[in-house]
Amino acid sequence: MNPPGGVREVLLQVLGAQMQAQPAGNLTLGRGSLDGRTVRIALVENRFASGSIGALEAERLAALLKVAAQEKSPVAIYLDSAGARVSEGLQALGAFRALYRTGLQAGMSGVPLAAILGRNCYGGASMLAHLAPERLFSPNTQLAMSGPAILAAGAGLSALDEMFRAMAEAALSPLSRAKSNSANTVWSSGLDVGAWLRNAFAPRGDAPTAWRFRHEALGARFEKRLPEPQWEMVRRKDFEKIYSRYEARETHGLIAGTGHRGGMEEAFAGLVGKQPLGAARAWALAQALWQHVDRPPERLEVFLDCATHAPRLDDEKLVLTEFIAGMGFALASLASAGTRVGLTILGKAGGGVYVALAAPVQRVAGVHGADIQVLPGAAVAAILGEARDSVPAFEDYRAAGVADEEIKLGFVSGTP
Repeated sequence: MNPPGGVREVLLQVLGAQMQAQPAGNLTLGRGSLDGRTVRIALVENRFASGSIGALEAERLAALLKVAAQEKSPVAIYLDSAGARVSEGLQALGAFRALYRTGLQAGMSGVPLAAILGRNCYGGASMLAHLAPERLFSPNTQLAMSGPAILAAGAGLSALDEMFRAMAEAALSPLSRAKSNSANTVWSSGLDVGAWLRNAFAPRGDAPTAWRFRHEALGARFEKRLPEPQWEMVRRKDFEKIYSRYEARETHGLIAGTGHRGGMEEAFAGLVGKQPLGAARAWALAQALWQHVDRPPERLEVFLDCATHAPRLDDEKLVLTEFIAGMGFALASLASAGTRVGLTILGKAGGGVYVALAAPVQRVAGVHGADIQVLPGAAVAAILGEARDSVPAFEDYRAAGVADEEIKLGFVSGTP
């Protein structure tokens, strides 16, 4: 039987948790045990700024995951968070990139990870939740890449509109999430949390195989089977500068092909066309990446000109987070197979789309003038009440850990 209390309290009591007295912002770390085995615990709670994860929280949580990887100890992470802390700007984005990279590496090394969710689980927090193979939802959890206010703005409605609120509640509800994925469980007072944790921590086999299975399951989530890509050969001025020669094909903002630079051939794929990223295009990019895994190329470059994910209720009904996280899983699997993977930002990039693609790669390059941001200006203004004035200089990106190398397209770039 469970002890009394909500899911957070029950979790801590089941694990016999001993938490650090001093939290790091919204994060508190601790440890407990299950069946005599040490369990590392991380609580991301809504103390201030909607429970957002800033640079401090990201660094401490990444350190915990590294310790768990060394110990091979399981991790229980409780998330009640709106995602990355927008007010910290690039510092938060760079720290979240490093955190998500550590989370992918922990999954690759076999760290058992269980995600337990509080009231809110938006944006980057929802991506962290999907690093875990199993998630335990509270009865009132809302999980999505975008919160209701941003979804309403995207639909041209008010977040107070009763019809929209009802639609959003139905789409984002725990019961809806549980129907979409058997790995999502809704907590109730009768649920044995100890038994749930044992299942969540159970061995899953190697990560690339498990991630590929998840990708294939996502493909079946669309109401209609996605059509086979209708590729068209294209020429691009930026590719003329990057490659000595190349062949590129594009379909609906998805690009793929091969190019030569520095005397070597590399495969490439990416997102172009500036349209916000929905579930179908995210799945299509992941599919293009997974097709390389059976015969991994020596080098693969990802190109990105996509500022954000799509704030659409139809995409959130499919659990957009899973599709965005799936791109990162495919890239991490390629990197683990020995492919040297890089990311080049051709124009705009930001948010969870940026994190999913930047976290698994060896280096991020930005074309001179590239615009990397936590969220698009309209979303930042909606959250903070003010818009950003200008595009940061590249040195700001480097200092924040958002990009590692600048490419000036007046010259043919060297090897990545």
